[in-house]
This record gives sequence, C-alpha cells and structure tokens, in this order.
Amino acid sequence: MFDVFEAYLRAKITLTDEELALIRAVAVVKHLRKWQYLAQAGDRWQSNCFVCPGCLRLYRVDDKGQEHILTFAVENSWIGDRQSLLSGGPAQSNVDALEDSTVLLFKDQDFQQLCHRIPAFQDLINTILARSFNATQNRIHAAISYSAEEKYQDFLRTSPHLVNRVPLAMIASYLGITAETLSRIRKQLAQK
Repeated sequence: MFDVFEAYLRAKITLTDEELALIRAVAVVKHLRKWQYLAQAGDRWQSNCFVCPGCLRLYRVDDKGQEHILTFAVENSWIGDRQSLLSGGPAQSNVDALEDSTVLLFKDQDFQQLCHRIPAFQDLINTILARSFNATQNRIHAAISYSAEEKYQDFLRTSPHLVNRVPLAMIASYLGITAETLSRIRKQLAQK
C-alpha cells in the first residue's frame, strides 16, 4: 500500500529515494473492514492517517445519540481528530470505515520528524492544512447560510465522488438535515 502513497507524494512533490525510504520506514499499514473503527471518542488520537483505498468518516455523537458527520475521506486524503492530536487529550470524534479500507498511519512524533527532515514534505503538509482550513470555513458558511437544497447542491458540486459511495442518511447527517428532507429535495430536483 505504500506504493499508493508514494504515487500521491510524487505527483505533488519531488523526493529523493532516501527521503522516500525515511517515510516508508515509519508508515504503518492498517486494514479496516467495513464499519470497523479506526478510533473512538475518548481514545487519544496519536497518528496522522492517509487513506489508500477506501472510504472513512469522522463523526461525533450528541447527547441524544444522534450522529453528526464532520467529514468523509476517500483515496488520497487524510483523516483524524486533529484536536486530540494537537492537544494530547481524548478524541471527541469517532473514525470508522464505510467500506473495506486500507490506511497508512504515521505516529505523530515520526510525522513531525519527517516534516523537520524533509522540507518538501513539510511544504506539502502546510498546503494540505491550508486547504483544509479553507474547506472548513466554506463548510461553516454553507451550514449557517444555505438552505437545505443549496447545501445538497453544493455537496453535489464539491463532492460528486461521494454521492454513490455514501448512504443518503449519512449525506443528510453531513449536511445537517434530516434524511426525510434530503429525500424530498432529491425528488424535487429529479422532477426539474
């Protein structure tokens, strides 16, 4: 599975064989079955996680037992509870696989060493974090200012790769609307 990550890296930055060997040496491959947890709320999140093949979700459960999906991650993307990673405290979120998946895990201490020793890798991570921050701001804006239909249309525009991979109830949770509302919106859009 490291080959997937290597191809991802080579498409984005230039690395020497020695630098790739450093990265490979600390990468841990983990296979997840559908619905298997990678991490649960209350655990301490200690790794950076890259998705090779598969689809995962990061979500929280409120006091009423309702799930609120914060993000999905598919091939060539990253996922994890950054709050726990940065603070060292317990994770507030769960991460589980929506389909059989394989991930690469990098213990944070090893990951920080890679960033320190490989400037191009650090630059890539900074770019990813900046894009993630921008995406989060856009998502917050959509959540507080878009109608339910606008949220769904924005999801279709920004995440077409997820439409047929993720159950509709989970898309509704991600959008902050009910499954019934999403069903009604989809029916109305199909009639247009």
